[in-house]
Amino acid sequence: MKEYRKGPVLLRGRNVPESSTSERLLDEHHRAEWLHGDPWRVLRIQSEFVEGFGALAELGPAITVFGSARSAPGSDEYAAGEIIGRLLVESGYAVITGGGPGCMEAANKGAAQAGGLSVGLGIELPFEQGINEHVNLGMTFRYFFARKTMFVKYAEGFIALPGGFGTLDELFECLTLVQTRTVKRFPIVLLGHDYWDGLLAWLRGTLEAGGKISPTDLDLVYVTDDPEDAVRHVLAVRADG
Repeated sequence: MKEYRKGPVLLRGRNVPESSTSERLLDEHHRAEWLHGDPWRVLRIQSEFVEGFGALAELGPAITVFGSARSAPGSDEYAAGEIIGRLLVESGYAVITGGGPGCMEAANKGAAQAGGLSVGLGIELPFEQGINEHVNLGMTFRYFFARKTMFVKYAEGFIALPGGFGTLDELFECLTLVQTRTVKRFPIVLLGHDYWDGLLAWLRGTLEAGGKISPTDLDLVYVTDDPEDAVRHVLAVRADG
């Protein structure tokens, strides 16, 4: 049976390519297609991790703040984000956000105006704005999973303002990591009882009642209406841990 070796990969039968790697490299036709193949994507993914690790390795203590990109300047949650960003910097922490507008911009603004390190980790999306102007250390990712790794790896806690699917995604990612003890002592604070209590009631009444989570799992989350209390709780848990 005809066979072909592609590095460590063995191909036989109909899987044998009709042209060699060198031939495809030198072929002028469709010369950009190789950029979108899975092997090249692996290198892009690797480069995102390398760049992210390099940019953030010396960040120091930091807290990740999330919230809706749609929160308007002047709204209560935007004002809360500014306060949280400022208080974290005044407490010696850098602030990490998703780098976008809304609550993320607010936290970056508070951090930057307080003279601290304001980090924005953006994502390349067709409908998403770029990094907001209050970020003084920013990076844009192609892949959500690489970006999410940076949010958790370089943060010592998580504060979530009201937000949508992206905020919920990060919230449950962090809850899962703490619940499974993949990460140790990682405080998670939700700002706004009116916004979050319905979700927590559903989790208790459905997941906990059905035995899908333990009664103590939701103790991992702290809810408050006060931005100052949110920061105090994150810092207190870090000090106890």
